[in-house]
Amino acid sequence: MSTIPWQERPENSNEVIWRYSENPIIDRYAIPSSNSIFNSAVVPFGDGFAGVFRCDNKAVQMNIFAGFSKDGINWDINHEPIEMKAGNTEMIESAYKYDPRVVFIEDRYWITWCNGYNGPTIGIGYTFDFVEFFQCENAYLPFNRNGVLFPQKINGKYAMLSRPSDNGHTPFGDIWISYSPDMKYWGEHRLVMKPTPFEDSAWQCTKVGAGPIPILIDEGWLMMYHGVINTCNGFRYAMGAAILDKDQPNKVKYRTQPYLLGPAKLYEQVGDVANVVFPCAALHDIKEDKLAVYYGAADTVVAMAFGKLSEVIQFTKDNSL
Repeated sequence: MSTIPWQERPENSNEVIWRYSENPIIDRYAIPSSNSIFNSAVVPFGDGFAGVFRCDNKAVQMNIFAGFSKDGINWDINHEPIEMKAGNTEMIESAYKYDPRVVFIEDRYWITWCNGYNGPTIGIGYTFDFVEFFQCENAYLPFNRNGVLFPQKINGKYAMLSRPSDNGHTPFGDIWISYSPDMKYWGEHRLVMKPTPFEDSAWQCTKVGAGPIPILIDEGWLMMYHGVINTCNGFRYAMGAAILDKDQPNKVKYRTQPYLLGPAKLYEQVGDVANVVFPCAALHDIKEDKLAVYYGAADTVVAMAFGKLSEVIQFTKDNSL
């Protein structure tokens, strides 16, 4: 595995998750056509890293683009969006694509994204080389967002988290899990996690959604997620963590009452959508006890944050609802 990006905790900081000092790592105008680049996914690939990036163009058309990096911080993003070929279906219609996630399972890299097919649903595709991409059947009926695959089968089936929604700026959202024998047909839908009562943990009282690919740890599955509160200034997005049962991941063992990272820096508070920290990818090294999180900031740029994996796990257990 490539050495993951890392920066030590700043002096005099007691933060469990701390920001990269050179944030944002990807500017909104990093490619000629872009209005904004954010909510993107990264995986180790070859002797470096590959990614799938949400790039909204200057007509604010939403699409996904491939990119490559030697160090996980400095990126070369293709100037043209990913062109999909037919995978397990001939129906690869897509009015838009946004908020991708990427995970390696068995022999290929699987991509999920919010796919426009008579409303938002979860698109699925795969690639072996980040050059040629194949689109599969949509996982669900509209409306749905935040499709996040587990990195291995659970009880012999592929598993995916999602957040059923409506067709607009959804004022609600629970995390669900679904299973598939073949990455085409999905069922056995089970509720995982709801927003919290306002008085218990207000930052996540309006909606919640899965973030990066879950990480298998001794206690179960570490799931980073976003939580939302509806304020007088609109939605505010922050990042928390939960630990799900290893064999029955619809069971939540621990869940953070305080958030781990919320919008506080200018690039998180000011942009096309104010006050957004939206995690979509996380690289980890269990041996080195390192976690590197990629997140969209203010729906405009890509930023990074770091933490000790053991400290994130302990914080989640010690500060659980």
